[in-house]
This record gives sequence, structure tokens and C-alpha cells, in this order.
Amino acid sequence: MVPPVQVSPLIKTARWSALLVGIIYGKQRYDYLKPIAAEERRVEEAEKKLREEQERIYKQLAEGNSFNSIQCNLILFL
Repeated sequence: MVPPVQVSPLIKTARWSALLVGIIYGKQRYDYLKPIAAEERRVEEAEKKLREEQERIYKQLAEGNSFNSIQCNLILFL
């Protein structure tokens, strides 16, 4: 087996520097995007509540209409 090759100190420094720059960039980007994502989640939650309320009202109206149509059919039948 061939012994390992000595890596240049310049290459080692460049690799560690790139790693640290990437970590710093990632942290800054995360801090930038976090409040935007929180606002989007808040808006989506509000829209979800509104949508659920509309669906609930629609179901009540649909049940009410079917109940009224059954009553009308019974009255006409009698």
C-alpha cells in the first residue's frame, strides 16, 4: 500500500477557511429567513382558520338546505 501524501498547508488552510465561511454564511442566511418563515406560518394559520370556518358554515347551510328540502317533500307528500 502507498503511504498517504502530505497535503499542502495552503490547501488545508483553504479548506478550513471555506468550511468556516460556509458556516458563517449559513448562520446569517438562517437568521435572515427565520422571521420571513415565521410570518408565512402565521398567515397560513390565519388562512386555515378562515377556510375551516367557511367550510363549517357551508356544511351547516348544506345540512340546513337538505333538512328544509326533506320537510318540504314531506309537506307536499302529505
